[in-house]
Amino acid sequence: MTETYAGPTTPEDIDDETSSEQARLNREADAILLEGEARPFGPRPIHEAMREDALAARDWSRARAERLRRAVEDEPMKATLYALGAGLVIGLLISR
Repeated sequence: MTETYAGPTTPEDIDDETSSEQARLNREADAILLEGEARPFGPRPIHEAMREDALAARDWSRARAERLRRAVEDEPMKATLYALGAGLVIGLLISR
């Protein structure tokens, strides 16, 4: 019982990032924190907030449209049947 744990001797000996996904998430979190530190404190002008929200919405919608386009190209029959079913349901609801 005289043995003691030596442990890692330098910070380089410690391997915290075990996966590439974890490393990517850590880098993204660091970037978000740095971005937050760079912003001045206090309220932002409304036009700046609206512009940022509009850009985020545009990027989101473009990504969703591209995802939908790929899904339709990959499985056109499935997409056609979904569209036909949605049209039928909407038609039935409107006719009431």
